[in-house]
Amino acid sequence: MEWLTSPELVLQTAGADQTRALAGAIAPLCQPGDMLLLAGDLGAGKTTFAQGFGAGLGITETITSPTFTLVRHYAVSGHPPLRTLLHADVYRLDRLQEIVDLGLGELVDDGGVALVEWGDVAEPVLGEGSLAIALLAAGHDDHRVISVRAAGTTWCTRWTALQAALAPWRAEP
Repeated sequence: MEWLTSPELVLQTAGADQTRALAGAIAPLCQPGDMLLLAGDLGAGKTTFAQGFGAGLGITETITSPTFTLVRHYAVSGHPPLRTLLHADVYRLDRLQEIVDLGLGELVDDGGVALVEWGDVAEPVLGEGSLAIALLAAGHDDHRVISVRAAGTTWCTRWTALQAALAPWRAEP
């Protein structure tokens, strides 16, 4: 599918703590109904990103990969109107219809925000209005190159705030 997309922000982190901090900087900008589609190979830092994102929403319980449960629910407090973080992993799903059947779109409509690991696979059915985040291992010591782009118009009014929040991690051209 073809959606209006934003320019790509290219960011760099030097370790898991910085990846968590970057994700935590995005979290307060989210609104109910937002989908963040995380892409990257095994070990790229998708769950590390989810941990930082959850911390940015005030979640204190341990965030782990939902690989075998498909979707984990975490209560959000202190960031109204957000009430729930849904952390999904679609790696084990074979068809796009299975992603649709998870009902993430409906679940986020009631005060939720979703992080979808292997989100590049889900983009054809969840992509409009999403924030696509690709994580790439860059050499050694858990360094990452992270690209962020928005699909659709949902993030247009927040794009300047997002750029400002992520400025500390901007990659040098």
